[in-house]
Amino acid sequence: MPTPEAVYIMASRPRGALYVGRSKNLVWRVWQHRTGAIPGHTRRYNIRQLVYFEYHDNWEAAWAREHQLKRYRRQWKFNLIEAGIPGWKDLWFQITEDEAIPIPPPYGE
Repeated sequence: MPTPEAVYIMASRPRGALYVGRSKNLVWRVWQHRTGAIPGHTRRYNIRQLVYFEYHDNWEAAWAREHQLKRYRRQWKFNLIEAGIPGWKDLWFQITEDEAIPIPPPYGE
């Protein structure tokens, strides 16, 4: 059975800078964003808060949804986030029980 893929949105603050991504290991990938472990957009703009995620059964569906979200205007993304979590609550604790460093995936994602 294939591993589900997550499509997610990270934010710097409510209605701030956003990042849309996709990963097979959501906890590990969000931890990388939260700690600034990888240089790039999320580290540059201090994007640390997981504000939206959804799982897909296969790579193709996740890829299509990621690209759909990336094409949407900022306001639409804000509406999507606020419909699910009105206070822009960080969903990190929903995907993991604590902030311990997760074990990296064996496939080196």
